[in-house]
Amino acid sequence: MKKPQDYTPEEWENICTRCGKCCLLKLQDEETDEIYYTDVICQYYDAETGSCREYQNRCTLVPECLKLTPENVDKISWMPPSCAYRRLFEKNPKPAGRSVKGRCVSELLVNPDELEDHIIDWEDL
Repeated sequence: MKKPQDYTPEEWENICTRCGKCCLLKLQDEETDEIYYTDVICQYYDAETGSCREYQNRCTLVPECLKLTPENVDKISWMPPSCAYRRLFEKNPKPAGRSVKGRCVSELLVNPDELEDHIIDWEDL
């Protein structure tokens, strides 16, 4: 089995299943550092294609957007357990689960003060 560092850039990009879970807005408890997922998704996520409409510029447009690389994939603890990249690193054959399509709302439609009202507990995260 290949190590993450052995993938070509194209192969690396093709690992993604386009589920969109990493594009969900997350909240972090300041006291416990626990991460809570919401059903609110980045405004640039395209649910029809399962990809970012601004992929090449995403980290500039959304500074907190994280670019997963073979060098950092093992250091990002908040990635959903069903993430294909995380499953690859952890050598976990668990199925990917469902995409967020039809289960989320754009951040443009949610008041940031109401994010806590959108915390989810999906079994397939």
